[in-house]
Amino acid sequence: MRERIEVALQKIRPALQADGGDVELVDVKDGVVTVRLTGACGSCPMSTMTLRQGVERVIRQDVPEIKELVAV
Repeated sequence: MRERIEVALQKIRPALQADGGDVELVDVKDGVVTVRLTGACGSCPMSTMTLRQGVERVIRQDVPEIKELVAV
């Protein structure tokens, strides 16, 4: 599952990097995916929307069995 999530993150990463940010996969355990928004995304007031509307949406398309996405 971890490899499939990494592949999904590669799809959204260029958009995040274009705005000076990035996302890194921290952990995958029991269907719970933990990510960290870095760079400009880490301190952006829109980071919650980016996480839900962007990162989570893309991961769920490729890995629908995840239960939850958590940002640290």
